[in-house]
Amino acid sequence: MRGLNRRRFHLMRTWVLCLSLYFSHGLAGKMKIVEEPNTFGLNNPFMAQGNRLQPKGSPSPVSGPVHLHRLAGRCFSLTESIYKYEFCPFHNITQHEQSFRWNAYSGILGIWQEWEMANNTFTGMWMRDGDTCGTRNRETKVILLCSNSSNLVQVSEPSTCVYSVTFETPLVCHPHSLLVYPTLNEKLQKEWDEVEQARYEGLITEQGYNNLLRDIFEDAGLLKSNKATETVPQAKVDSEKHNSLQKCQEDYHKQSDEIARLRALLTQNNILFESNPNEEKGAVTVPTKDQHLRGDTGLLDLL
Repeated sequence: MRGLNRRRFHLMRTWVLCLSLYFSHGLAGKMKIVEEPNTFGLNNPFMAQGNRLQPKGSPSPVSGPVHLHRLAGRCFSLTESIYKYEFCPFHNITQHEQSFRWNAYSGILGIWQEWEMANNTFTGMWMRDGDTCGTRNRETKVILLCSNSSNLVQVSEPSTCVYSVTFETPLVCHPHSLLVYPTLNEKLQKEWDEVEQARYEGLITEQGYNNLLRDIFEDAGLLKSNKATETVPQAKVDSEKHNSLQKCQEDYHKQSDEIARLRALLTQNNILFESNPNEEKGAVTVPTKDQHLRGDTGLLDLL
């Protein structure tokens, strides 16, 4: 009886083994294992390039108060709820959802672009051209406050796709640390002085004043310029110069011919004229009394 049970056990084990081999080999071409994608740590350099954050453009050059330039190249983090924010002054600001969901969000909330200014004071840093959000791009305004240490302390979304960030740092604790005028070079400071004087004297409108100030701030690199720049090929420039010179020569010959015609007309009508040797060759000086070719001397003869 015991031997019969052993044979049954060996037959059962052999049957299970054959069945497992059938499923592993016979159905191998029909079964597919789907791995759930993981977006946690999307900036990980070991991940494929296609899975990393893709900025829409490059940040603007570092500008503004010189003492704030030391923040360039540093990043500050803040975790609120399931989101982690990373603020890199003069570079960008990003948001990462701290979960392993297959569609966990990780993206760019803005790229450093320009300063916000009012009353000769830097009032904020604008990070623009972030990830697409509906029909617009995400953007973030960074407000700088005085503190004993540099920290990212608050992130909010006051309106859809527009974020507000509070960054504390001891670099803005001095009363004059955020003044705009001292950051300009001597030439731009002089231009600003002239604009202020023109405004004081009422020579320009308030809109004109603001437009002139914007031009100064754009030249200083504090605001991103909206002026379209067009590169003209050198061959085209040379051609325009040649055409301009040729036109000047043609105009000169036309004027010379006209002067000769007028000389002949004056001589034909026995009207005297004098040539001033100090003037260019071909110039005609007609006495005031002889300017009336019709013979009516007008009121000049009454004087």
